[in-house]
Amino acid sequence: MRLGIWEIVLILVLALVLFGGGKLAGVGKALGKSIKDFKNEMKNDEDGEKAEKKDDGKAE
Repeated sequence: MRLGIWEIVLILVLALVLFGGGKLAGVGKALGKSIKDFKNEMKNDEDGEKAEKKDDGKAE
């Protein structure tokens, strides 16, 4: 079952009515910050793994 454009619009309008514009803006900002932090952590983890591989090769 797929959502059509009208179902999505209805859900967004209901969310706006229930929570108000201010709360939805705050939720959007928090979601964006969370995604940015997640991507940064994934990048840092990959960089850390590369550094560990380089260190392992030099120790031998």
